[in-house]
Amino acid sequence: MAATERTGPRAGGTPHDGPIEIELDGEHTERTDRADDLDVELWEGTFDSFCAREQATMARALALALDDRELGRDAAAEALTRAWERWDTVASYGNPAGWVYRVGLNWGRSRLRKRRREIVSALVPERPQREVEDDDRVAAAIALLSHDHREVVVAKYYLDWSEADIAAALDIPAGTVKSRLHRALAHLDEQLRSQT
Repeated sequence: MAATERTGPRAGGTPHDGPIEIELDGEHTERTDRADDLDVELWEGTFDSFCAREQATMARALALALDDRELGRDAAAEALTRAWERWDTVASYGNPAGWVYRVGLNWGRSRLRKRRREIVSALVPERPQREVEDDDRVAAAIALLSHDHREVVVAKYYLDWSEADIAAALDIPAGTVKSRLHRALAHLDEQLRSQT
């Protein structure tokens, strides 16, 4: 698992006033620090341990949910950067990883919408589907799910979250989570059976 690294001038307990760099799967994504008044020393150990524990898993989960490995990495980096900027608030949530997942999904969806608009305006065919996981059959079946269904399946079976955690992270009722999981699993079962 990659470690979080921050660059920029700092001394003792002074605020961080340089760019933030978060490493995901051996690649660096640099973000601009928009929270110059934060006392980094106060949260550094807590955020670093959270980031070390969650960043690789979150990047893979978002890659699955968004059906794009690179976008998943970027979404995780953006969400972790935003979590770092407001770590005092995010750390107080019952499920900080849920907050990061939700922010990453929203950011990634926004990028997907922007991509689609660019594609249509440029009259270029849709982007090719990218491989996300080693098991191509499962990844292909997951990719066929709607975004809503894909998000709950990834959260439930990849992140191993409870239905209550998923509902809180996605800001939807628990009944909706159950319904989406039921429909998504039926669709996945049908897809995987047809491939054998």
